[in-house]
Amino acid sequence: MNVLDRLDTTLRVVGGARLEGSVEVQGAKNAALPIMAAALLARGKVTLHRVPRITDVSVMWSLLEALGARLSLQDRNTITIDAANVNKARAPYTLVRKLAASFDLCGPLLGRFGRAEVPLPGGCVLGTRATDLHEAAFRALDAEVSVAHGYLIANARGGRLRGGEIEFRMPSVGATKNAMLAAVTADGDTIIHNAAMEPEVVDLANFLVAMGAKIEGQGGDTLRVTGVAELRGVEYEIIPDRIATGTLLIAGAITRGDVTVKKTRPDDVLALQLALGECGVKVTTGDDWVRVQADTVKGGTDVVTAPHPGFATDLQPQLLSFLCTAPGVSVVEESIFNARFSYVNELVRMGADVRVAMDNNTALVKGVAQLSGAPVEAPDIRAGAALVLAGLGASGETEIIGLEYIDRGYERLEETLSSLGAQVQRASGIVPFSEPTGTFETSVYPSV
Repeated sequence: MNVLDRLDTTLRVVGGARLEGSVEVQGAKNAALPIMAAALLARGKVTLHRVPRITDVSVMWSLLEALGARLSLQDRNTITIDAANVNKARAPYTLVRKLAASFDLCGPLLGRFGRAEVPLPGGCVLGTRATDLHEAAFRALDAEVSVAHGYLIANARGGRLRGGEIEFRMPSVGATKNAMLAAVTADGDTIIHNAAMEPEVVDLANFLVAMGAKIEGQGGDTLRVTGVAELRGVEYEIIPDRIATGTLLIAGAITRGDVTVKKTRPDDVLALQLALGECGVKVTTGDDWVRVQADTVKGGTDVVTAPHPGFATDLQPQLLSFLCTAPGVSVVEESIFNARFSYVNELVRMGADVRVAMDNNTALVKGVAQLSGAPVEAPDIRAGAALVLAGLGASGETEIIGLEYIDRGYERLEETLSSLGAQVQRASGIVPFSEPTGTFETSVYPSV
């Protein structure tokens, strides 16, 4: 069986251990994937450092190979991409359906070939994933766009994109990425208004600039892109993963522990720091580390997810798990995805007191004295991590079905947590990051 397909893998968590110590965080999944896609625009080899060894990266690897790119693993977290032989503008559905970020291929393919055919996005079921903002951006760059047979099809008029003015009605990470990726080699200037400001978007812009692109305003809500004739190969390091950082910090908080996450960027998780601080958790930071000390949790807090620099939607499930153990009442409002609370019933099985409003956008959380271990199922990446955290803070054993989801976003999460004193064990015959015996198609990574 291909490890990229769903497996009934499980994780066993024995709660009650207080996590202590320090760990280094992985490279950012949500930066690595679009940057890998952007390598299609390079006229030369691209070497990327701090690429996380996760299955989402393996899917993007396979997608790039299917398009004709050559990839190689230099060491555990360094890969090289040579896109010289890429000769296809159509991405295969069998791989795209596994990964929402595969839609990041639209911009590079359109910029390179003047044409892109990419299936509508797959991945975790978190709610509606509309492509209208992507389509509007491509049209603003003088492309004809249509949706047919489950594919988005874009064609540059005259074979080459032209700069234009793009105004998003709301900040969209995916649409901002695709707009940049398409505009960097278009003729003339492009202005992107109401652009997403997430660190991963900034990292993509910085990567493109390192390849020779002309982009101004990254980190703000207005980007100016001046098209260039071509981009060169480059060596680049991916930023730290702020969601993995936040997950590990919350692991420390839910176990009333003392955890330091190193080689990270504290400002990227400032909203989480504030939320934990409101609950009585002591948070301290340095240039590249964040420490939580949760000996005393005084109460809960209210949070609303929002585009960066607001509270990240990808940390909402993990924080809610922690709030289930915090005294008092908390309110968590989800403003990004309309089906993000699908995991709540699993927490209720563990003794949590959570009620989701009929609009499915707000959860009322009443802290309980103790969660209890139970068999639960992870419906997506971040909800899976939230259930692991709940298991750490529960009494008894929690068995989490759906470890393959967690492997999509976290590099050996069970080993990281175990190094902090957690009792976490992978209960599956398949270890996705061991030395493979086959080709990339039947393993997560080729052997070094």
